[in-house]
Amino acid sequence: MLKIGEFSKLSRVSIRMLRHYDDIGLLKPAEIDNFTGYRYYHEKQLFDIGRITSLKDMGFALADIIKILDSYDDKEKMDAFLSERQKELSKLSQETEYRLMLLETARNMRYMDSIRLVRYQRSLKVIASMSILML
Repeated sequence: MLKIGEFSKLSRVSIRMLRHYDDIGLLKPAEIDNFTGYRYYHEKQLFDIGRITSLKDMGFALADIIKILDSYDDKEKMDAFLSERQKELSKLSQETEYRLMLLETARNMRYMDSIRLVRYQRSLKVIASMSILML
C-alpha cells in the first residue's frame, strides 16, 4: 500500500487532483484510515491513473473518462470513444487552420497596406466636370 504522497510522486498526479478524483468517483483510494482519514492506494492503481492521465492527454473530460473506464475492456466501445474523439479533434484542427489562415491574411493585408502607403503618395484632386457623348 502506498500513502497518497508516495502515490502522487509515482503517478505524477498532485495530491489535490487525487482527492478530486476520489470526490468525483474517478479513482477511489484502496483504503482510507478511519482515524486519520489518510488515503492509501494499491500499486496496481498506478495502471488506472496511467489510463486516466493518457485519456486526459487525449482531451477527454473527466466525466467522459469515468464512462470510458467502465467499458475499458470492451474493444468496440473503446474504439468508438477513441474514434469519436479523433473526429472532434480533426474538426477542431480544421477550424484552427482556417482561423490561422484568416489571421495570416489579415496580417498580410495590413502589411501590404503599409507598404502601399509608403511607396505611393496619395492625393485628391478636383477636376472640373465634363460632358461626354457616348454612341
